Amino acid sequence: MLYFCILGGRRSLRSLLVISSVLELGTSISSLSIDTTIGTVHGFIDDATPNVAQFLGIPFAEPPVDSLRFAAPTAKRPVASVNATRFGASCPQTRSSSQTVYTVDSPDLLISGPTSEDCLILNIWAPVTSHDASRAEKLPVIVFIYGGNFQTGGGDTAYWIPSPWVERSQSHIVVGINYRGNIFGFPNAAGLDQRYLNVGLLDQRLALEFVRSNIVAFGGDLARITLWGQSAGALSVDYYNFAYPEDPIVSGLIMDSGTALYPSVTLDPTHSNFTFVAAQLGCKDLSPTAELACMRNVSSNAIETLIQTYGDNETLPVLSFNPITDNRTKFSNYTARYLARNFTMLPAIIGTNTNEGAALLPFDPNNPNGPNKTDVDDITLGGFLCPAVQSTVNRYAVSVPTYRYLYNGNFSNISPRPWEGSYHSSELPLIFGTSGIAHSASTDLEVELSHLMQDLYLAFISDTSQGLPAHGWDAYKPDGSAVQFSKNGSLVGNIESSKLASACNGIVPVPGAVPPS
Repeated sequence: MLYFCILGGRRSLRSLLVISSVLELGTSISSLSIDTTIGTVHGFIDDATPNVAQFLGIPFAEPPVDSLRFAAPTAKRPVASVNATRFGASCPQTRSSSQTVYTVDSPDLLISGPTSEDCLILNIWAPVTSHDASRAEKLPVIVFIYGGNFQTGGGDTAYWIPSPWVERSQSHIVVGINYRGNIFGFPNAAGLDQRYLNVGLLDQRLALEFVRSNIVAFGGDLARITLWGQSAGALSVDYYNFAYPEDPIVSGLIMDSGTALYPSVTLDPTHSNFTFVAAQLGCKDLSPTAELACMRNVSSNAIETLIQTYGDNETLPVLSFNPITDNRTKFSNYTARYLARNFTMLPAIIGTNTNEGAALLPFDPNNPNGPNKTDVDDITLGGFLCPAVQSTVNRYAVSVPTYRYLYNGNFSNISPRPWEGSYHSSELPLIFGTSGIAHSASTDLEVELSHLMQDLYLAFISDTSQGLPAHGWDAYKPDGSAVQFSKNGSLVGNIESSKLASACNGIVPVPGAVPPS
């Protein structure tokens, strides 16, 4: 039982949470120039968060252009210096013409700025004293992988810029990474080396290798790196969990709204999706090698425009460029691999939201009821809750600790329509500390919930074994409970594990079931 939830008062909660102490900020900054394996990186400090050193747009790979387009990433060659004072471009992507929660009400969950194939960069936010030579203790690190259905996303996204969180905590470092999506990240072309088809997932791994080689220079602790993802990013975290059991680099995992059991199957053994696009762009009736070479000479804008137009016209069959089952980075037998203990065996937080599906369907802004509720519930259960339940059960079967949560927040500056509630991604602004940047300022309860979630994540990344139990958040047991954030409009509560599982039969929803709330 999460002991602080029953006390009711916010002052009691504050007294029970072990909040990390704020550093003395009088320590001088030795430099905002950090020597790394790719050269000296020059960061900056802004007025809004004066105690946060920011290092933006650090390249960890060579630009994946020309002969490197569609190929596995190549580590960045050293340069004299890197100007890390602005975001790099997001990777090529399209935005559906359909109206959704994201395009109408929450554009701050979508990228800002330009896109470019020269996009394999990462961003680092650290307390200004973290890399000072006078500081003895290295800080825990959390590496964030964004979502976007493996089609969209990037680090330059207003709602998930962590400067406010780092400014508040002064006790951790956040790294955000870019990776290729859609056809550029998951081309599945016949002319490619068939061992390296999920190049977007390989981008993530190379970014982690950069973090391992360089984060100490920024004040990070190599023994305390946690990999955190949301949506497609959460799937990526779990794919990584199984792909690198012998060399995980990280010590903990956080999966918000997604696990490897998400019902996503991309089967295209004839590589027809890539060949179809190639044929439309002047690369028709060629050998696999010639087809690939031809497509490497087509502009990225032409490729993305074709795919967007095809999708907007709802042409069939649907084009699909997602991670494929290659049994190297994505596997076909996750349950068997769980039971064989063939994964990292690292502690994890796994959570879902009560109304995930509300944001994942097109809607008419003039309809006060939003998308069909049955369809919304089916997505919430089948895409998120039930895979999370089964992943947790599988991990418990081999005695790997999993900390479960259910997010039920409903704040009008994030969810302005009554039916939106705790939609997919709506928890992120609270964790990043950005909930008040759009629509209106955050309420006192919203700010308090934000701080609570930040502190619990910080407790986990600081000590993945004992950090959460020290706060009364116990690992999953079938007869135990999960944390429920914003339960019944309050700050935090508990929900029985059995109640979370009751709507599910494995990863499949029970017919007629509705999400627990």
